[in-house]
Amino acid sequence: MSAIPLFPLHTVLYPDGYLPLQIFEVRYLDMVKRCIEHKEDFGVVALVQGDEVRKPDQHETLCAVGTMAHIGEWKAIMPGLMQLRCCGRQRFRIVSAEQLKHGLWMADVSPIEDDMTVPVPSEQQDVADSLGILIQTLQERGIPAGQMPMQAPYRLQEAGWVANRWCELLRLSLSQKQLLLAQENPVLRLELVQDVMVEHGLLN
Repeated sequence: MSAIPLFPLHTVLYPDGYLPLQIFEVRYLDMVKRCIEHKEDFGVVALVQGDEVRKPDQHETLCAVGTMAHIGEWKAIMPGLMQLRCCGRQRFRIVSAEQLKHGLWMADVSPIEDDMTVPVPSEQQDVADSLGILIQTLQERGIPAGQMPMQAPYRLQEAGWVANRWCELLRLSLSQKQLLLAQENPVLRLELVQDVMVEHGLLN
């Protein structure tokens, strides 16, 4: 990867995560149009300090690890307003970042290796089973596939995929979500998720 545009948000995007966005700021409208035209992705990073919408004299502080976002679908609702459906791809670490005059952040980044495809260990099978039950419950309630908080295919046998979906669903602090995003061992990430779920009484 070389220099990429960044979209700072008060959320953490994980690989294979679903991210719907409404774009109305000029800096991001221009960015999205370029990404669509050139079939490129952009980086999503969490904001440590600052608001998502630019304000005069605002100082923005970015987290060091983010995730590439791929635009799957887009729609121009009206001039100056676009709706996107994005999917998380590869993680990256910011090497250096600069905010341009019109507010867009550009960063030189180094990629983080994708999770190895590791099966869910038997000790953490309850975490995968709980996610499977949640998915089934939402389907039985008639939630359309496009509105599910996690998108198919449901890889319930993969440690990294299961861990990432729970990282999105659980009420964790931004610092906790960032630590889990940066964790390069998918089984350890799943173990940490299991600890949180046990602590909150979400597992037997």
